[in-house]
Amino acid sequence: MAEAKRDTEANIMTPDDLPSGSSLTTKELQQNWREVKRNDRPVRLLFEIPSSRIVEQALSKYVVYQVVVMRSGSFDSRRVSVERRYSDFSRFHHQLLEEFGEELEEVLLPRKLLTGNFNPDNIQERRLALQDYLAKLYSTRCVRHSHHFPAFFTESEQRRGHSLIRAGQFRAAVEQLQTVLEIQEKLLPWQKPTLVVPTLAALAVGHRDLDDPEQAFGCAHKALPPVRRYGLKQYRAALLELLVDLGYQLGRPVAQMQEELTALRDAERGEAYCRSLKELVIQEFL
Repeated sequence: MAEAKRDTEANIMTPDDLPSGSSLTTKELQQNWREVKRNDRPVRLLFEIPSSRIVEQALSKYVVYQVVVMRSGSFDSRRVSVERRYSDFSRFHHQLLEEFGEELEEVLLPRKLLTGNFNPDNIQERRLALQDYLAKLYSTRCVRHSHHFPAFFTESEQRRGHSLIRAGQFRAAVEQLQTVLEIQEKLLPWQKPTLVVPTLAALAVGHRDLDDPEQAFGCAHKALPPVRRYGLKQYRAALLELLVDLGYQLGRPVAQMQEELTALRDAERGEAYCRSLKELVIQEFL
């Protein structure tokens, strides 16, 4: 994606780039500058709630809404979605009010209905109101940078993914966690890069146990830079250990990672830094 953007930018010429005696017309220059401005537009998150469905269980009946998360611009065409109930929105809103209070005075959660919850017109009205609510939350800086924001979109799925790993259902876990990762990556401009570390670690474990060392290596390798930068020592040792093992299996150069792992273990001895990546993943979200 970034390479595609660089390639596009490389083909855009400014007046300073023009050769002497250039035959570009004024119209062509104007089109060129419009392209420059288009590529400089800030990336924003967009939220859509395109549908809902009624869930009926033995002792309960409720509505779930499909929440789609995407980035603006032509460089993110992937639409990823999760399902949330009104009670999930309500819990999220109260968490935000506890932390930010007055800053959310003008951001109102659509009211709770006492009757007619399953009336199609009411469901449609609430669906659009919740979509507008998410847009207003995103426009509030303190909210989009808070840890509550990504948790609303991913925490339940992440917990489910880790539970599936503990149950040995690795294929279902990988599918669940891949959705989590895609949403988290959309949120990264407003969150620390460490947000994706537990997800990438769990995906690495899942892919390895599915006998897919290439994918496992890729996930672990992607998690390593933020782990190094932010000093997540327990993850660092566990990731390096996995990468070294998989690297030998795949014929990758691992000497530098092996030296880093040895130095880390010599410097930081203790039970917390000797657990495998799978042990860390299994204990996460218990």
